[in-house]
Amino acid sequence: MINIGIVGYGYWGPNLVRNFAELPGANIAAVSDLDSDKLATVQRRYPAVRTTNDFRSLLNDPDIDAIAIATPVNTHFDLALASLRAGKHVWLEKPMTENSAQARQLIDEAEQRNRVLLVDHTFIYTGAVAKMGEIIKSGDLGRVYYYDSIRVNLGLFQRDVSVISDLAVHDFSILDHLLGEHPVAVTASGTNHFPGTPENLAYVTLFYESGSIAHANVSWLAPVKVRQILVGGSKKMITYDDLEPSEKIKVYDKGVSFTDDPKKIQEMRVGYRTGDMWAPKLAVTEALRVEGEHFIDCIENNKTPKTDGHLGLRVVELIEAANQSMRHKGETVYIHQSRGRAS
Repeated sequence: MINIGIVGYGYWGPNLVRNFAELPGANIAAVSDLDSDKLATVQRRYPAVRTTNDFRSLLNDPDIDAIAIATPVNTHFDLALASLRAGKHVWLEKPMTENSAQARQLIDEAEQRNRVLLVDHTFIYTGAVAKMGEIIKSGDLGRVYYYDSIRVNLGLFQRDVSVISDLAVHDFSILDHLLGEHPVAVTASGTNHFPGTPENLAYVTLFYESGSIAHANVSWLAPVKVRQILVGGSKKMITYDDLEPSEKIKVYDKGVSFTDDPKKIQEMRVGYRTGDMWAPKLAVTEALRVEGEHFIDCIENNKTPKTDGHLGLRVVELIEAANQSMRHKGETVYIHQSRGRAS
């Protein structure tokens, strides 16, 4: 049984508490938050769980094996570093840290102490993204030409991070999983419509050595919530609508072909192919539960998480590059490959 302490009971913390409370092999030993009213809610819902305003009491408890951190990103580094130094395994909300230097230090600390460091990029554990990855890796899509995403809604406005850190971060982790390569360059444009606040709308483009290109449109200013992705390949194409209750993934046997046949030089050199559409069956287990089971398995069997610190670092590097480009009116920012390759 892995005893877990959870830090932060704000937006995401209740989901962590609920999932770990229902997970075989896990036990919630304590929840820490600075807000006493939130802790009172925990006590009403989970009377057996100890609550505290003092995060350090979790570190000093020898019975706690792991710390799950669901707090604002500007606190991630200090809390995670203290947890690792106390000998705890760490579950860390996305984005991993405010900057790549902090992320590298956490990776080094976890590796030196042989502790599991999992970064909560939840989409990697969804049935939809897993199926997309299977289709791409099987070669059914052919060469991946492009990835196009729209991820918009009205709010929630963040005070400490831009919309790129809040929403595009999902596309960065999904792309890392699907393509298995790191971008070589990034451009981004965006703006903040309310002075003194982070950017609330952005358009990000990622360029890959393989020739693939990815684009993400993210915004907190849309009148409707949209979560859609298109992936175009040389053989087939995929659409993903996360808000669709069923058939979230659809695979289209559609595409284009070119010919250099001299006999057809007078004809149109582009041919269009239209075939069937099919919606593959997806795993329906909640992604957070799948991720929780994976975290426990990694601790018990000394495994490396799918969303480890190296993935977290690669995503933070992309956030840094995109923010830099956006604040310089869309200039191209080139990316250097970090330790730990995309999987």
